[in-house]
Amino acid sequence: MEETAQVGEDLIWNTETVPEVFKLVCSRLSQRDLISLLLVSPWLRRTLISYSSLWQELIFREMNNAGNRLLAALSLPRYCSIKHINLEFARDIEDTHLILLKSKCLDSLQGLQSLNLNGCQKISDKGIEAITSCCPQLKCFSIYWNVRVTDAGLIHLVKNCKRVVDLNLSGCKNISDRSLEFVADNYSDLESLNLTRCIKLTDAGLKQVLHKCLSLQSLNLYALSSFTDEAYKKISLLVHLKFLDLCGAQNLSDEALSNISKCKNLVSLNLTWCVRVTDDGVISIAQGCRSLEFLSLFGIIGVTDKCLGELSKSCSDKIKTLDVNGCIGIKAIFQPQAHCICDKLQALTAPVFLIICNSFCRNGAAMNCFSCSQI
Repeated sequence: MEETAQVGEDLIWNTETVPEVFKLVCSRLSQRDLISLLLVSPWLRRTLISYSSLWQELIFREMNNAGNRLLAALSLPRYCSIKHINLEFARDIEDTHLILLKSKCLDSLQGLQSLNLNGCQKISDKGIEAITSCCPQLKCFSIYWNVRVTDAGLIHLVKNCKRVVDLNLSGCKNISDRSLEFVADNYSDLESLNLTRCIKLTDAGLKQVLHKCLSLQSLNLYALSSFTDEAYKKISLLVHLKFLDLCGAQNLSDEALSNISKCKNLVSLNLTWCVRVTDDGVISIAQGCRSLEFLSLFGIIGVTDKCLGELSKSCSDKIKTLDVNGCIGIKAIFQPQAHCICDKLQALTAPVFLIICNSFCRNGAAMNCFSCSQI
């Protein structure tokens, strides 16, 4: 009986436990290491290939000859259910590669959920049309720093891929309000949108998004100085918003910030170089956004100790990172009245001349200090 039991235990160990542990370990290996293991033995090769979950991602980030590598990989049966492709800064990728993918690997791309084409500057609208026509399940699309893609390419994306929830158009300087209108009309479930340096956009396009994409949790409007309060005030409609980057919003006023303070779930807010903002706007944020963990006031000369006091009162339990570098009106961040906020900080950026007591950051917060000539 004992021998039979031992045999049974050994069988379970060999057929269930070992394979599961092996699969778990392999899932944490890099793509390069995983492919190297295929060469160890026929048994190991068969075992690894049988784990379909190991072959759902292809990463050719910054690789040479990435286009041909991708075509070769997708021709292999083990990549028949690919879900994630990362070609970030694989600069030799061209439209012709994406067109070939459509003609040769259409079936393998039907379940693709994430496509990263960041920095692939040879891709144009023609390539976008080809690749998006193969990926009806696409949820995440990123094409940062591409000045060849225009509204036509974005319209192909929207028409071909109806399930996108994460869209990164940062640096796509040739898209206009027309693209945002298509996005707004078709992506009501959009959760993340990055429009950094999309300089042709106006209030009209942004308002379309703010009125219709009410599921947005992350909105990046970095380095866009053309928007006005007319659009900024509509950000208040995004009740699920957690991340908001308004760096360089030169037209943003305290009144608009008061509206934005209605976004009660906001966790991260970047107001760097929002030069019209004063204490009133920051106080509104402090009172309304009590879950705030990150706040940058970098370069805002219109804020003083008054707003710091309100941040201490309303956000001290949550806020971890505060950037007040260049805020020449703030003098008392290290005074006793500010300790309730300083004690929670994990990172602080501030001018050295603000350091006037040594009891700051008793939790060991990281600190960057500037204006060192005043030491």
